[in-house]
Amino acid sequence: MSATTANVPWWKEPNKDQWYAYTAAWLGWTLDAFDFTVFLLIMSPIAQEFGVPLIEVTAVFSVTLIMRLFGATASGWLADRMGRRAPLMISILWYSICNLLAGLSPSFSFLFAMRALLGIGMGAEWPAGAALAMESWPARSRGFMSGVLQGSWGLGFALSALAYGLLYEPLEAWHKGYGWRGMLILGVLPALACVWIRFYVKEPEVWTENKKLQDASQQQVSMPLFAIFKPKYLYNTLTGCLWMAANFCVYYAVWAMLGTYLTKELGWTPAQVAVPVFWGNIITFLACSFWGAVSEKVGRRWALMLPMSIALFLIPLYIMQTDRTLFLVFFLLFICFFSGKDSLNPAWLSERFPTEVRATASGFVYHQGAVWGAAVAPILTYLAVNQGMGFAKPMMYAAIGWTVVYVIAVYLGPETKGMVMTAELDVIKSEVTLG
Repeated sequence: MSATTANVPWWKEPNKDQWYAYTAAWLGWTLDAFDFTVFLLIMSPIAQEFGVPLIEVTAVFSVTLIMRLFGATASGWLADRMGRRAPLMISILWYSICNLLAGLSPSFSFLFAMRALLGIGMGAEWPAGAALAMESWPARSRGFMSGVLQGSWGLGFALSALAYGLLYEPLEAWHKGYGWRGMLILGVLPALACVWIRFYVKEPEVWTENKKLQDASQQQVSMPLFAIFKPKYLYNTLTGCLWMAANFCVYYAVWAMLGTYLTKELGWTPAQVAVPVFWGNIITFLACSFWGAVSEKVGRRWALMLPMSIALFLIPLYIMQTDRTLFLVFFLLFICFFSGKDSLNPAWLSERFPTEVRATASGFVYHQGAVWGAAVAPILTYLAVNQGMGFAKPMMYAAIGWTVVYVIAVYLGPETKGMVMTAELDVIKSEVTLG
């Protein structure tokens, strides 16, 4: 960073095109979150309408997460080969249309299929969007803006909670079963973001220059997914995979069955459930932004380990509460620290891998974690319902265990604070050297 740049406020350092690219990724991720998380709030009424056990509805949630890995891997490959914009637009259109069709489902099997296909689009959005945003953004404030980007998942979740709290009951009263369908049909709106991307967003300069170098040398990384498992990158890849597996598992231990637990076991109404879900996700956005900014001072690893170590001791305080007010107070306090775990997902994953394979690598590492997370809801439901444990204890044990694994995985990772992304052909040069 030059002396001239250091004297410029961080928000003035990016140019217009960098802000446009970041906004596109931000919009895509926020609306992606709405489409996915609204399902977490309507699993019980879906089970009632189609006459299926709740555990079968949680399987819909799980298959959506699993399919994200396929979408992320394919989109990452496309993003590394043809640019970040096109895969981002395709993914947003894909998951928007799938959510619309899911809302019109004539049967549970059709709903299952549409939500499975939606997972492909969801997975495809993240690697293209994260690479576009992080490659476009200056290194000085990348950690903070990574938190703002990833924290927008909380804004999307908050929007789904707001829609659930304000719209679900009136619609259900007006026409039986339409309440949950209306929540899903709203998910077609993100398709409008593609208009913004098409007309205002350009490819990141670092990717454009890297592509020119690959074309000039007539060498391409044709199999980027295999490249990250070669000796030079293997440790980084494996520790990243452990980090993301723990990340997804602990997230869904906290959030996946929360709405079901509050309604089925504590007797909360949809409007009451919407309160902790809405405010918890507003705090998620703020906490992600805060801990992302902290990473610019203390480094990537400490900015993740510190809040999660504090959150570990707050888990029992909220989950064992039956009083509504105390539950809300302790839960929101917990979220202030817990949500720091996601602040650096875009930045740290992007910084861990070179430009030729960045989208593929970050997409695969991130979404293989989703496959692990897919098992959480069915396991919690099995223990709570089939084994008669109730939801509170399984949720608490899972959250504590995976938080410990998360902290260990982050400790094992590299420190990348302040790293400048370059167009250098890192992977191709290492392959030539080894050859």
